[in-house]
Amino acid sequence: MDVSTFYALFSATCFTLVGLWWTVVQRYEAWLRSPTGRRDAGGIYLAFLLPALMGLFAQIGGTTSPHIWRASFVIVAALGCWSTLRLLQRAHADGDAGTFARHRWIAAVIYAAIAVLGVAPELAKPLGVTPLQAEATLLILLVALAHWLVWEFMTHAEPEGRA
Repeated sequence: MDVSTFYALFSATCFTLVGLWWTVVQRYEAWLRSPTGRRDAGGIYLAFLLPALMGLFAQIGGTTSPHIWRASFVIVAALGCWSTLRLLQRAHADGDAGTFARHRWIAAVIYAAIAVLGVAPELAKPLGVTPLQAEATLLILLVALAHWLVWEFMTHAEPEGRA
């Protein structure tokens, strides 16, 4: 598949998931009434939004202007890493860390790898792929982790939050 086509489909899919998530959140408004619920709902929102934004920047820069996607991937990945670590810290402090929340550090590692590849794209060469292909693989892993986060949140939310 052409990398440009992949990123177009990927971004559209992630933005669709953002919209679907907000539809779910509207249905369960009680989640937004507590700091923990807002934190978790917002974390899921970012888990889909940030990869979507990186996909858009990859389309803008592509292979002809790699400095655009490289800079944007570094910035967005740094934001993703920071927000993920912050969410992890708060979940542990609140004592409400489920399976994913305890392993949310995996997302932070993936964000860090995305940023490193943005800074040093030549690291993808030994893998036999282009830098944008390597980044695409990491973004797919982020979205898979986001689905795990949604599953955990939907199956472990407080019963009164579902009313």
